[in-house]
Amino acid sequence: MDVQPSFPPLRACIFDVDGLLINSEDIYTDVHNQILHSYGKPPLEWRIKALLQSRGPIGEERFITGTSLPLTPTELHALVRTHHAPFQKSQPLPGVLSLLQNLTHASPPIHIAMASSTTKPFFATKTSHLPSLTAYFTTDTCLFSDDDDMRTKKGKPAGDIYLLAMERINLSLAAGEGVPKLQPNECLVFEDSIAGVAAGRAAGMRVCWVPHEGLRAVCKGMERDVLAGKMEEVEERLLAMKPGDGRREPVAVGTKGKEEAGGVERGKVDRIVSEDGWAEMIVSMEDFDYANYGINVKG
Repeated sequence: MDVQPSFPPLRACIFDVDGLLINSEDIYTDVHNQILHSYGKPPLEWRIKALLQSRGPIGEERFITGTSLPLTPTELHALVRTHHAPFQKSQPLPGVLSLLQNLTHASPPIHIAMASSTTKPFFATKTSHLPSLTAYFTTDTCLFSDDDDMRTKKGKPAGDIYLLAMERINLSLAAGEGVPKLQPNECLVFEDSIAGVAAGRAAGMRVCWVPHEGLRAVCKGMERDVLAGKMEEVEERLLAMKPGDGRREPVAVGTKGKEEAGGVERGKVDRIVSEDGWAEMIVSMEDFDYANYGINVKG
């Protein structure tokens, strides 16, 4: 996608955390499967997990209903939190560290912030052993679901958390130097979940969707609806899926030739762009194309 004339230069990137910066979504799946196994239930399917990501109590209710677990959302939430040890082994996903380094060394530099549905203590559990990752973010520009500023705001899929993250960056900008405040259309949101993409779109920001291969497989044919922020329509289709539909094989990537996906012909580059040009899907952070956003990477 060429940088469209209607878009101003990109000045900031705002990142989700789980499944986007670190591999914690795979850890969540392992933990959920341990819980399911303890109740004699089959492994978690992506048709259900897709409805759980970044959806808070609503997602937990859907998880319980979809798996027939004899738990309340509160009990499930508490049970997951008892499995702290695996999260202490979280690792950055491919391409993350090089992307963050390139953004901070771009000319001009790109401002970076974080906006996550996790809590600050649980974020520390997942990342305290990853200084090479956390060093790129400052406390002032990191926003979590238990932040005081979020008490009167709505979580994802509402755009509140991303707009607040933008305001955090604005507060960090040098005062008195004539630096204009960031506007939503100068920001790029990086997300892995359906609800997260909807949140970025609701905030009036551009979005780069980097879904897990399991989510990519179960959303095959719905990519453009996800990118357009049509979360409710996508969720309705996921809810209508039958058991087993969520166990599809991952979509083959990087293949030669062309295949139909979401109404878009895909070739060597596995990338899908929304009809309005405000959002794109890429397979990995390693595939991020700086030139598409007018980012000048040094060196």
